[in-house]
Amino acid sequence: EDASIWTPYGATECLPVALIEGRELRATRAATETGAGTCVGRPVPPNEVRLIRITDAPIPEWRAGLEVSPGEVGEIVVAGPSATDEYFHRPEATALAKIREIRADGRTRILHRMGDLGWMDADGRLWFCGRKSQRVEAVDGPLYTEQVEPVFNTHPEVRRTALVGPGEKGAQVPVLCVELRPGVPGSARERIEAELLNLGQRHPHTARVQRILFHPKFPVDIRHNAKIGREALAAWAGKALRTARRA
Repeated sequence: EDASIWTPYGATECLPVALIEGRELRATRAATETGAGTCVGRPVPPNEVRLIRITDAPIPEWRAGLEVSPGEVGEIVVAGPSATDEYFHRPEATALAKIREIRADGRTRILHRMGDLGWMDADGRLWFCGRKSQRVEAVDGPLYTEQVEPVFNTHPEVRRTALVGPGEKGAQVPVLCVELRPGVPGSARERIEAELLNLGQRHPHTARVQRILFHPKFPVDIRHNAKIGREALAAWAGKALRTARRA
């Protein structure tokens, strides 16, 4: 019982970025299930973690004004000895993921854009809010997968959910795709949908999700069953909504 279990956060291009111990992770579960995101712990020295304003455009050079305000969600950017400088023979990918910074002493270093969104709490802990590419940009503002899905995942008959946004950025429709636990009959879907919408009403951000679609089995990354193929689900959801409108 006194063993310590540590979970790292990072990516192939930069690992580890942050660490959290199991007891602290369990202590943050309640916040996760009310929409805070998933706490991934404190940055591992000598890594330096910054949070910048969300954009899909390249940022060639670091400049003042890129960082978000304390507590605000932004893209996670890391500088450190394990961060790679470039992709092999992939200049377009390098341009989108790397920022060149000239330091006060005149030396240059490369900052890696994780492509993940998050925020930093007052205790210096990083909270993961989802992939930047999978955020939903609705008319009334953005929604982030890891701040929405855990709220709905608390339903006892739900195996997992996925927030997707069919349509053009800035006018996307928030849709919650739901995969039920094995053995839950299809006849229960209407009741479960009503219960999920009621769960969403408990928080301002999840109350914005008014479309729920049930999917038999989520597409996932073949290497990581936990990585849901939200892009494929978004295309499926868009087609389902168009079909419903024509009916």
